[in-house]
Amino acid sequence: MLSLGHNDIMLGCHASDWQGALDQAATALGDAGLVTSGYRDGLYAREAQSSTFLGNAIAIPHGTPESREHVKQTGVRVLQFPAGIEWHDGNRVHVLVTIAAQSDEHLDILRQLTHVLDREGVAEKLAAADSQAAVASLLSKVPVEARLDADTLCLKFPARDPLELALAGAARLRQAGCVDAAFVAAIADQTPVGLGKGLWFTSSATGVVTPSLSLATPEAPIAHSQGPVQGVFCLAAQGDAHRNLLERLSALLDSGGGEALFEADVATVLARLAGESASARTVRARVLNAHGLHARPAKLLVQAARQQALPIKVRLLEGGGEAVSAASLTKVIGLGARRGQVLVFSAEGDAADEALAAVATAVSEGLGEKVLPFEEGRDHTASIAPQAVLEPLPADTPHAAVAASPGLAIGPAFVLRTPRFDYPERADDGVHEKRRLEQAIREGIAQLESLVHSAPGGEVSEILSMHEEMLDDPELHQAAREGIGEGMSAEAAWWQAIDTAARAQEMLADRLLAERAADLRDVGRRVLGLLCGIELPTPPDHPYILVMDDVGPSDVARLDTQKVRGLLTARGGATAHSAILARALGIPAVVGAGERVLGLDNGIELILDGERGRVVPAPSRERRQRAELRLKERERLERDAFAARFEEGRTRDGHRVEVAANLGNTAHTADAVERGAEGVGLLRTEFIFMAHAEAPDLDTQVAEYRQAIEALDGRPLVARTLDVGGDKPLPYWPVPQEDNPFLGLRGIRLALTQPDVLETQLRALLTAATGKPLRIMLPMVKDIAEFRQAKAIHDRLLEEIPETERATDVQLGVMIEVPSCALLAPSLAEEVDFFSIGTNDLTQYTLAIDRGHPELSAQADGLHPAVLRLIQMTVDAAHARGKWVGVCGELASDAQAVPVLVGLGVDELSVSARQVPMVKARLREFDLAEAQHQARLALAQATSEAVRDALEAL
Repeated sequence: MLSLGHNDIMLGCHASDWQGALDQAATALGDAGLVTSGYRDGLYAREAQSSTFLGNAIAIPHGTPESREHVKQTGVRVLQFPAGIEWHDGNRVHVLVTIAAQSDEHLDILRQLTHVLDREGVAEKLAAADSQAAVASLLSKVPVEARLDADTLCLKFPARDPLELALAGAARLRQAGCVDAAFVAAIADQTPVGLGKGLWFTSSATGVVTPSLSLATPEAPIAHSQGPVQGVFCLAAQGDAHRNLLERLSALLDSGGGEALFEADVATVLARLAGESASARTVRARVLNAHGLHARPAKLLVQAARQQALPIKVRLLEGGGEAVSAASLTKVIGLGARRGQVLVFSAEGDAADEALAAVATAVSEGLGEKVLPFEEGRDHTASIAPQAVLEPLPADTPHAAVAASPGLAIGPAFVLRTPRFDYPERADDGVHEKRRLEQAIREGIAQLESLVHSAPGGEVSEILSMHEEMLDDPELHQAAREGIGEGMSAEAAWWQAIDTAARAQEMLADRLLAERAADLRDVGRRVLGLLCGIELPTPPDHPYILVMDDVGPSDVARLDTQKVRGLLTARGGATAHSAILARALGIPAVVGAGERVLGLDNGIELILDGERGRVVPAPSRERRQRAELRLKERERLERDAFAARFEEGRTRDGHRVEVAANLGNTAHTADAVERGAEGVGLLRTEFIFMAHAEAPDLDTQVAEYRQAIEALDGRPLVARTLDVGGDKPLPYWPVPQEDNPFLGLRGIRLALTQPDVLETQLRALLTAATGKPLRIMLPMVKDIAEFRQAKAIHDRLLEEIPETERATDVQLGVMIEVPSCALLAPSLAEEVDFFSIGTNDLTQYTLAIDRGHPELSAQADGLHPAVLRLIQMTVDAAHARGKWVGVCGELASDAQAVPVLVGLGVDELSVSARQVPMVKARLREFDLAEAQHQARLALAQATSEAVRDALEAL
């Protein structure tokens, strides 16, 4: 999004006419290196189409889409004309906000400026401003609006007195994220005040995150000594942001309309508090414009409203904002309506229906722009329009994507395209629709229960059980019922509830949690399919490689592993549930390959490489033969590796390298040991914290850790302390919103803000490992200072707990995930007991590539020489002090990387339990001298591609 800085503002400009001002604006953009000279013509062409005057003496000149070829860099320049300019539409302009945008970023500037347009005196202040800071302040100060929407209302609550209703309203605000527990406590200490007519009021400014208003109404009127109770308003106050809301509430009470709120539904409550009267006629219209109601379509809407014989108001259906005049350009633009949002128009009078129909028709026709229909209720993220033409992947050419589950597969493609769900948007019989929805939900739950019983266990069963809980979520049910109550069909109401919840999930900063939105959509499609009577296409009887947009967990659970040789998806990342389940089932998988894979023909032969993250369509005979040889060799290696899984990890010449398992759950420890793991090299302890509604106590943690320690039977356990934060939030440990949570308060940084939580975890680990080897690892350490803070707690506990009641063979180390930690390894090695290198995060931080990025993730390769040099520095520093080094990232199971890591001196490789036998087998294929040669060769390369090419050539 474009932003405005002081250096972007030019004061004291002069021009005799608007053309001269526009020429100066074009020159300013050119002098800043933002555009070439041709952009000037684009500015004039835009003015010829429509004036860019906004109001309050502000114009925002910008080029046409055709002139974007002249934009070298996105930017903005503000020119102040104190004497003013007569614009070509007759308005007086004092400020030009001139934009060079390579896309439609000027719309963001427009939305930022709309709040300025109705403020009295702004034009005069802009003309008189004598500093860049003053102009920036006038243009940038966005007022905060109080929130009021369906999520802040609590209607028909079973309460017995006004305080109980007030607390219900406060709790709803907390659930909506508007307030914290301190606000609820403050409301509990107050007595609601009567407003008359059965309505009461309470408020507090304590613990307010977002100013907001809740209304809680009882199931039935409550008798009270000071009068009847039909509703309690609960206000989260912050500055004067709530003033407009209170003014509308006051007007509603003065008009006598407050009494009707007791029997009203959500839509009616929001309409009344938005300023719509009970006698007003209303009509809804969906915004179809690709970029929402920006200046041009907003102007045409305003013109349509002004042509009517009576005043028309408009508001957004989503939310409780004020109904504003549809004849005011600044008010209409200020709505910030985006494509797909619904506008509610209202008017009163004999000709109201005709007037409303006229403006609604103007909106549906696109307001002067070409528009596409909005396909309500359809899963746009999981389907491709039938008319979409996808460029085919070139034959016999490797296509890079994300390696999600190791293995090699050869077979014909079966492309499973998500079906289109066609259904009516509206329905007349709400009772019948609710019954249909309830029946579909019951059938969906029954299906999931059946899948859970027939699933192969482990993670598959756990995730399907989670799906069952999702489907039984009362909030989803309530949201769908409310939609039906507003006249929607069961299908439309259900998908609206699912889509809203999934989009909220996708907005989370934590990539792992955001990817789980696919689970929610998977659950939603199950019920939608039942409502629409749609079943997925039947797969072929012969073995195949399944190609989908994204594979949901229930899809994986239904897979016939005897026939599905591999998975290929257009979307998803290595941490998505589809990838996790593919690994659990041992199915090779490549994900995030892009939409083009959905254009593959059924039956086309594919070579799918789950280790390198590549797929080759229509391979040549020579390439296929090479792949078949690799596949046969791999199958033989897997058999031999499993047979020798209990042998120690050693190279061909006997050099010892311990092979351990990465675990996300203590319940899987016994399986890891059975697969030959020589210990646990990474136990992600956050699973315990995520499984509880509040921080698990000492006894709970001791029991969990002891389960793993006992299953290891004397083998070492490396447990990573709690690794959560802004990117992996816990509901009971709120973290302030961060622009970049991957670089924010997480890992050891967050743990040290609540040392009592860290102390409890350390005490639990020490207690659970009595008499057994324990290695404790601190995540996201950046330097020695953070390690020392945690070590002080650790050392104090060693003194407090009797030796007979705790682990005595205990080491305290750090994860090398942050480049600074690797660079400072010599100072750390003096005090830590060991290092474990998390190559996943180390790679993304070193290369500045989010490993979950849909376009860049394939480039986040741990064999990049920059990453390898950091590993080398870490190993050298550790060995100089007699300390050991492990690798617990995905690189540890990469067949090409294993000899390089051993050659760099790594002492331990920790991989997924399923990979343990193969990593041990890989170690037996080379000796230490060969490994050291490969390490030197890799370090001498310039890119990760060059590293892999050089290693393949050996």
